[in-house]
Amino acid sequence: MMTITYTVGSGLYVNMTNRCPNNCTFCIRNNGEGAYGSDSLWLDREPTEDEVFEAIVTAKPENYSELVFCGYGEPTERLDVLISVSRRVKEKYPDITIRVNTNGLSDLIAGRDTSADFAGAVDVISVSMNAASAEKYQEVCISKFGLEAYPAMLEFCKNVKHHVKKVMLSVVEGTISNEEVEICRKNAESVGVELRVREYIAP
Repeated sequence: MMTITYTVGSGLYVNMTNRCPNNCTFCIRNNGEGAYGSDSLWLDREPTEDEVFEAIVTAKPENYSELVFCGYGEPTERLDVLISVSRRVKEKYPDITIRVNTNGLSDLIAGRDTSADFAGAVDVISVSMNAASAEKYQEVCISKFGLEAYPAMLEFCKNVKHHVKKVMLSVVEGTISNEEVEICRKNAESVGVELRVREYIAP
């Protein structure tokens, strides 16, 4: 049985793909089958749009603080499904907050500016920044897009902030130096979004 939804804290999380253009050295997928006590998040196949929507409804999202697209893969690898499911969820649960945890590379994945797709479907976008430069990013994230990835991530943030309520870039405390955190903060400010320094939580 596939695990499409799972719980982290007060959030209901959605797992709908195992595809990702990055192979991050620190990725939680390298540590086991699941996350934060979930069943295995490795999918036998990608669930259909209807299966994702039904799994969310069955999990009673109204009992959670937010719905978060974040599983064992990059959710924007299935951007059309993500947006369509989000709109259906919003229609059924108008008060729900929907967040996407992403590497911010959906423009490179889709080969176009995807920022407007998120309008009216997603409330919060949290982008994993992970490094202070394109070179460092490639070192730790090993993106198939190479040195294009980092500037594309920043460009995505600059554009998508006009379409969703809140956009933030994040780095994990302890994984980069304090000096690098400050460079990341300046890079985030340069595209008009906030930087969140997250505490590392062991799986």
